[in-house]
Amino acid sequence: MLGGISIWQLLIVLGIVILIFGTKKLRNLGSDLGGAVKGFKSAVGEEEQKKQDGEETAQHRVAHDANEEPLDTSSKATQSSGADEKSERK
Repeated sequence: MLGGISIWQLLIVLGIVILIFGTKKLRNLGSDLGGAVKGFKSAVGEEEQKKQDGEETAQHRVAHDANEEPLDTSSKATQSSGADEKSERK
């Protein structure tokens, strides 16, 4: 029992719907609905794939940056400060 509706009542409603619309229209409606669900699932799958590709690219960038040699900024800083001192002396 589904909330007070028996199987016989459901069969009667189904019979009336078939008489009103016919089996061909119901078949077309079913195939259209199935196509819409399939299209929705493929669109959701494409979005998930794009997100995964984006995450993999970001992870690849982080791994690539971690493998690079760190820049020696201290030597550049001392060179620039030395240049500043020379310009101040003149």
